[in-house]
This record gives sequence, structure tokens and C-alpha cells, in this order.
Amino acid sequence: MTERTRLTRTEISWILYDVANSAFIMLVSTTIPIYFATLVEEAGMDTTTASGLWGLVTAAAVLILAVLSPILGAVADYKGMKKRLFIGFLVMGLAGAVSLALAPDWLWFLFIFVAARLGYSACNVFYDSMLTDVTTDERMDMVSSHGYAWGYIGSCVPFIIGIVVLFVTGMSATGFQISFLITAAWWLLMSIPLLKNVHQAHYLPGRPESAGKIFRQVGATFLKIRKNKRLLCYILGYFCYIDGVYTIISMATAYGNELGIDTVQMILALLLTQFVAFPCAILSGVLAKKHGPLKLIKVFILAYIAICLFGYQLDKVWEFWVLAVAVGTCQGGIQALSRSYYGKLIPKEESNEYFGFFDIFGKFADFMGPLIISFCALVLGSSTYGILALVVLFVAGYLLVRKAE
Repeated sequence: MTERTRLTRTEISWILYDVANSAFIMLVSTTIPIYFATLVEEAGMDTTTASGLWGLVTAAAVLILAVLSPILGAVADYKGMKKRLFIGFLVMGLAGAVSLALAPDWLWFLFIFVAARLGYSACNVFYDSMLTDVTTDERMDMVSSHGYAWGYIGSCVPFIIGIVVLFVTGMSATGFQISFLITAAWWLLMSIPLLKNVHQAHYLPGRPESAGKIFRQVGATFLKIRKNKRLLCYILGYFCYIDGVYTIISMATAYGNELGIDTVQMILALLLTQFVAFPCAILSGVLAKKHGPLKLIKVFILAYIAICLFGYQLDKVWEFWVLAVAVGTCQGGIQALSRSYYGKLIPKEESNEYFGFFDIFGKFADFMGPLIISFCALVLGSSTYGILALVVLFVAGYLLVRKAE
């Protein structure tokens, strides 16, 4: 790299946490639900019940964190509080990841998973807001893009090791448990640089005095967002298009199953998406410096509309692989630039609280997408109609983002 684009030690330390936590969410998307299904089957319940329970607790974890995010963010904006809260929830997430390997039955597994997911998600609120502490507005797009890029590629390391362990042990319960422990160890190891080198540079003076003051502060921030037309249009647009992005990510395996793709091919397709996303996310940061992040976000939204139309007619295995590559080219860029652009719009000393509201929109988008697909499946008779419904969300997101210019 040239002198001008070389990453600082603080920026690298922040990026490495994306490598750390991405390993856990990779596990959540792949092997954890499979292991839970085996626990439920051992208890004599059918797979439909397992899917219903899993969806319920996942939604519960998402909604709990969505409600808590602005409150936690408001507390973290005070001097010295961000790192303390981050460490507390990191311990909660790591303890949960380790305990998943020790759960004696499906019910305990569910409770532990909710705790681990809450720890992971709460850490991300503080982690995202640390972007304003580790770099400048001019470098924010590049640094955010590197975070997502290295997170995609880095998460593959413990995942591949875990998959090898599963195949060696014949997909046994012990194999799953070892893979959980490997991921927890990776999460901890890659978190150490951030804990050592990243410090809160922007903060409010004093300390939070009472719960009433915190709630008044959250209410005041909400009013500020409402009055800031540019910020309001952007965050509403973000809610629409990120809903589509998250739904496409979550629906990938469902489409694969409908096409009859076996588990090995599914894992390989997921890995292909991660590897394609790595260089594309970095490239998006480079292009954002030249053309501006908002222009690239609009390009990515248009690309996702094309992906949805292609996905609607998808009926061949090779088309699924094409879809995996297409998603990989857009996924990291749109997430990274959405984060960095928002970081430039908000006041730095209140970044945690503002990112708390940002997280609300992301979490509710993660919750609403599957509901759209379920509605289309139950009412219209086919989940593929849900893909067309996502086009409406992307169009709405595009129009709102244009208003934020």
C-alpha cells in the first residue's frame, strides 16, 4: 500500500474484530441450526417443530436487542463506558458460545443460544460506533470495507476447520461441540488487538446519572433524527434495502434445498460467496473514495434488484452458483459503505446512541424479511413470490437514498 492508504495499528485492530465475530455468525447460519435439529429429534419432536422453535428464539433475540440498542448506546456515549460495555457483552457472547458445546438438551441449548446471540449483537453496536474513534471521515469508507472484507475471509478459517472435524467424526455430536469451541477460541483471539489498541476518542462528559436521564436522552436523539431530513431519509432507505439484503442471505439455503443441492455443495457455495465478497468489499472502499459512497450504494441497490429478478426465475443448479457469485460481489460493499456513510452523518460524541438507532433498523429488517417470505408462502402458495416483493423494498430504498443526497 502507499503511505496515504496504509492502515494504522488502531485501524487494523478494529478490523480484526470483524474477523473475530464473523466466525460466530457463520456458525449461526450453518452448523448451529443443524445441531439444534438433532437435539430436538432426540427428544422425539419433528423437524417442523424444530424449525418453528428456532425461528421463534431467533426473532426474540433480534427484538430484545433492537429495543435495548439505543439505551445501551446512550450509556456508552459517556467517557469510559464504551469499552466497559463492550467487554461485558463480549464475555457474555464468548461464554454462550462455549456453553453451546455443554448444553445437556435442546431447551438449555435454546436459552444459551439467545444469551450468546445477544452478547454478539450488543458488541456489534459498540463495535460499529468505534469506527468513528479509530479513523477519520476521509478514511472511513476504506476502513469499513476492509472490516467486512477480512471478516468474510477470516470467518472461513475456523469454519473450514470445524467442517473438517465434523467429517472426521462422522457428523457426531462431539464434532459439533468441538467446532463450537474452535469458533469461541477464534472469537477471543481475534478480539485481543481491539481490546489493547482501540480507545474511545469521542464521548460526552460526565456519567449517566439516572435511568430517566438516559430515556430523555434517547428521546432527544430520536427527535434530532426526525428533524434532520437527510439523515432520516437515509436511515429509512437503509431499512428498506438492508431488509432485502438480509433476506437474500437468509433465503440462500432454502433455495438450495428446493433445487435439491446437497449439503456439501451448499457449504461450498457459501464459501464461494465469502471468497468473492472479500476482494469486492475492498474494491468498494477504493471506488467510494473516487465516486462517493452514496453513489455506490445506489449502484448496489440496482444490482440487488437484478439479483431478485434472476432469483425469481431460478430453477437450475448452475443458476444457484451464479446467484452466489452475484451476491458476493454486492454483499460486503453495500454493508460496509452503509456503515461508513452513516458514521459520517452523525455527531461523533454521540456515535453509540446513533448507531443504536442504526442497529434498530438493521435488526427489524432482519426480522421483517423472513415474515415477507412466510406470508408469500402461506398466502400466495410459493415463497418465490417473496423475491418479487423484495424488489419493492429495494426500489423504495433507492428512492429514499436519492433524497438523502
